[in-house]
Amino acid sequence: MTVNVFKKGIRALGIAESFQRDNPKSILAGISMRGDLQIDGISLTSITVGGMDATEGVLRIFNNLNRKDLNVILLNGCVISWFNIIDLDYVYEELCLPVLCVTYEESEGLKDDIKKYFRDDPDRDERLEVYNRLGQRSKVKLNTGYEVFLRFYGLDYDEVKVILNRFTTHGKVCEPLRTAKILARAVLNSGLITPI
Repeated sequence: MTVNVFKKGIRALGIAESFQRDNPKSILAGISMRGDLQIDGISLTSITVGGMDATEGVLRIFNNLNRKDLNVILLNGCVISWFNIIDLDYVYEELCLPVLCVTYEESEGLKDDIKKYFRDDPDRDERLEVYNRLGQRSKVKLNTGYEVFLRFYGLDYDEVKVILNRFTTHGKVCEPLRTAKILARAVLNSGLITPI
């Protein structure tokens, strides 16, 4: 799918999570946001802390919204909820939409951590395989002066910069992801909804 990144009515789905290590489930929140920064959709689900169901969680968020007008998927990291890894290739292929995964710190990688913490886990090899498929990150300097690190599918580097700058008003976290993170944390901390 080709996306006109300069389109006035561009719409992004930002997905972020919140978790606590002593809770077996985390909250995954999705925010549909227009290019004018108006929110026009919200979706929630849960995934397993330390599990292998983050990819399915992202797809549930998308499907629960039941929207045909989304132009790009923004993810607040792809190794979430304590090493629950989102398979970016699979999400891109399944949704036929550009996928952009944003992280905020330089890193030597997580391969050694996965081997350490999941030494006896039957899913360790699959977890490593999905992690290795993520590939390298690209650095982008935003108009706000901050740098972020990206993996992206279905867009070129310049298009990615346009989208991120369009949705980032200050700091380094774009508004769909910042809002999704706030929502996920509020739901988790409220105690009103028990992750299932």
